[in-house]
Amino acid sequence: MPPLDASPVADLQSAAGITPRLLTDLLDHAVATWPERIAVDFMGRTWTYKALGTLVEHAARGLQDKGLKPGDRFGLCLPNCPYFPVLYFAALRVGAIVVQFNPLYTEHELDHQIRDSGTRFIAVPDLAMIHDKVEKIAKAAGVERIVVCGMADMLPMVQALGFTFLKRKEHAHIEDPARTIPLRELLANHAAPDPVAQHPDDVAVLQYTGGTTGTPKGAMLTHANLTGNSAQMLIHVGGLRSQQERTLGVLPMFHVFALTTVLNFSIEIGAEMVLLPRFNMAQVLRTMKRKPPTQFFGVPTIYAAMNDLPDAQIPDLSNVRACISGGAPLPLEIREAFERRTGARVVEGYGLSEASPIIACNPIDGLIKTNSCGPRFPATTLEIRDPANPHVLLPTGERGEVCARGVQVMKGYWGKPAETEAVFVDGALRTGDIGYLDEDGYLFLVDRIKDVILAGGYNVYPRVIEDAAYQHPAVKEAIAIAIPDPYRGQSPKLFVALNEGQTLSIADLDKFLEERLNKIEIPKEYEIRDTLPKTLIGKLSKKELVAEEKAKRA
Repeated sequence: MPPLDASPVADLQSAAGITPRLLTDLLDHAVATWPERIAVDFMGRTWTYKALGTLVEHAARGLQDKGLKPGDRFGLCLPNCPYFPVLYFAALRVGAIVVQFNPLYTEHELDHQIRDSGTRFIAVPDLAMIHDKVEKIAKAAGVERIVVCGMADMLPMVQALGFTFLKRKEHAHIEDPARTIPLRELLANHAAPDPVAQHPDDVAVLQYTGGTTGTPKGAMLTHANLTGNSAQMLIHVGGLRSQQERTLGVLPMFHVFALTTVLNFSIEIGAEMVLLPRFNMAQVLRTMKRKPPTQFFGVPTIYAAMNDLPDAQIPDLSNVRACISGGAPLPLEIREAFERRTGARVVEGYGLSEASPIIACNPIDGLIKTNSCGPRFPATTLEIRDPANPHVLLPTGERGEVCARGVQVMKGYWGKPAETEAVFVDGALRTGDIGYLDEDGYLFLVDRIKDVILAGGYNVYPRVIEDAAYQHPAVKEAIAIAIPDPYRGQSPKLFVALNEGQTLSIADLDKFLEERLNKIEIPKEYEIRDTLPKTLIGKLSKKELVAEEKAKRA
């Protein structure tokens, strides 16, 4: 049973005119409305919405013939490519639950997620670096069939020949043909899939996340959650335009931010998805020139990387309608430099896997407040609750735990009733983030609850230290963490990476921060590095530095 109180959510949904739908309804509408529009561009090869719909029907029939049933878990372990949306919608068409896998996961991470979700079928590309590790653990983990997607089948002719004949070392080594289903085989039919009874409240996707505890859990996102967040996006950007939008899909769709913005929302509005398998700056720039985007969704490290380009390489993005940053706080200096150099207005949003993911975003047109992630998303309620007593709501301006209600909020964690109960309070989703709402309803995040540094009885928020460091023109990236302090219990340590060609001494950085932070917030230690650790989607990552410090002190 969903932990949310249904009445407030239904009221929000009704007020915004959001109707619960199946994800396949988005595709059906796009195919019927814009059949001849280009749906997918991959390295220059294109598919129309009509062609995409046909591939989905064939794949769905093929999956049914191979024994995939409603409620079965179907894993997608693919980079951005045409067969991601094909298999995503095909699995949903037959009533299966899609499980999102990061193709760069280790064997251990893949094994845990396969076992936890009970994944029966999993799709991989015929690339050795992905296929081979999946096949190695598949039998023991319980995977019955591996759908192998041929890279050459989705590339333009020249690239396909190059992959086939010049990159043999990268090809998958299939050791278990009995467990393997070539995607070609799934598509080699022309029968319609058997209809399957489904409801918008059925679970559509298991999106694995560390949540607020760090233990990987599958957030159960329903059809209504994901289509609801897509509908909220449409309201947020101001509705449909007569022209076809074009989305540059460089963020990986196995991440929930891209799943909603690059895939679901693009299908919702009949946009062209220009997909790239990974972030490579040279390739991104060539693609932007070949297919100028009108929608661009990124994380702060992508915007920072574009800011580092020489003037001659900066793309003209002045025609971009929606440019949204998510996944991590967007420093003001990065936003201002990006807007100044590209001509595109970039707005910061905020969300989490458990909310499909967006719950707040600055307006596409309208007031942006410095260091705010914007007001609530349409059909969403934001609450600030006392972390010590989460049943108590805090007034405007007071810092507390950010909680959310809305059509996009998950059903719960897969197979984890205790964790589900813990992440909801009075029917609202607890984000694990500390923040406050101002008098205009704009949300300001202070920090993660688990990252708060407890220094001599005071709460020190790493983000406050990081934001102060970003004000120095030499600082490119900053991460603050807690280190043991025999007197205070904990003190801050600040790691920074510098902009290319810049120098900065620790003494000068300390002096700079003394003018911007109180004494309890001043870092006890500093470390200047060439680069700082990042997650696989480019977010700055603290856990590696925390582990380093722990090992050093052990």
